[in-house]
Amino acid sequence: MDLSLTPEQEMLKTAVRRFVQQEYPKETLLQIASPTEPTPEGPWQQLTQTGWLGILIPTEYGGEGGSFTDAGVLFEELGRGPVPGPHISSAGLAALTILEGGTEEQKKEWLPRMATGEVRMVAAITEADYGWLEGDVHLTAKANGGGYSLNGKKAYVYDGESATHLLCAARSEESNDVGLVIIPADDSGISTRSLPGFAWNLSEIAIENVSADSSQVLGGTFAGGWDALERAEAKTIPVLCAYQVGGSQAIYELSVDYSRTRHQFGTPIGRFQRVQDQVINLLNALDAARWTAYEALWKLDIGRDAADSVHLAKAVGSEGYYEACNYAHEVHAGVGSMTEYGLTLHTTASRTLYHYLGDPKFHRRRLADALGL
Repeated sequence: MDLSLTPEQEMLKTAVRRFVQQEYPKETLLQIASPTEPTPEGPWQQLTQTGWLGILIPTEYGGEGGSFTDAGVLFEELGRGPVPGPHISSAGLAALTILEGGTEEQKKEWLPRMATGEVRMVAAITEADYGWLEGDVHLTAKANGGGYSLNGKKAYVYDGESATHLLCAARSEESNDVGLVIIPADDSGISTRSLPGFAWNLSEIAIENVSADSSQVLGGTFAGGWDALERAEAKTIPVLCAYQVGGSQAIYELSVDYSRTRHQFGTPIGRFQRVQDQVINLLNALDAARWTAYEALWKLDIGRDAADSVHLAKAVGSEGYYEACNYAHEVHAGVGSMTEYGLTLHTTASRTLYHYLGDPKFHRRRLADALGL
């Protein structure tokens, strides 16, 4: 198993890092995260013009046709920011779900516009209990003439406020199958509320009497929609884990630099054993997350069964990013909690991504199933 990057991937890594430094400096990221300041549109527009949003979309649908490892390299560098926006949610999960379960007409209609960022389609899956299983979906789709009427609520929708369209999981009242329905986010029957507190780009979405015709149902039928979503999730999760690795790498570098330059009692704090312990723990979490993420990406690229590696990567990667932030706060003490310092950007992101697409406990159970235990 060779997990080294190709020269082309190294070039991509360098280009994305330079882009993030230029378009998403800390000051811009803090402005985007601020609930009181307007969100600058320029950086996202610049990102859409790079073509990187189409990295997982085949060339016949207007994308770049890159490998999963290519996508991992891209999103690891975006995670260093951490760069927000509906990139993983739209160009990752939603695009891959359409590839897995959409009709040819749906692929041609949606994927080219998702590759350019014109359409920002976000998967609205989870509800009040934040479950990622088919049985957790209660939003209903009732047959109404030649189409359907959707009613219910979605909760903890990642990037929900940024969406132009929702890929909404709904349960057919007729067949009880869970399918996926594409609906415009600005429909008059949809209301979106940003979730307050220690959350990163999460929304609650109420859907009331929203109409959809059969062409908006992924694959044209509710049957098989959930299976397509799960196949797409299995391909999105390692890319998400690479994004978490990027975040962990950034705060590792921040912590090492701080421990070298911050002095107490005339000595760099990095000379104190307790600080060394925290930095080493952070590095252990980072390396474990990196290896499990890129092993899963490698398996996807060569066509090997990756179920066990995908679940392991999410369990290790989500815990790794979460704990890396904790260790970093121990190193930085009070300064780390200051918004303007920037560490809390990662802390907030790590808490949200810990649960997105399933938390570590969920994936350990799925890993046990994959291993036949």
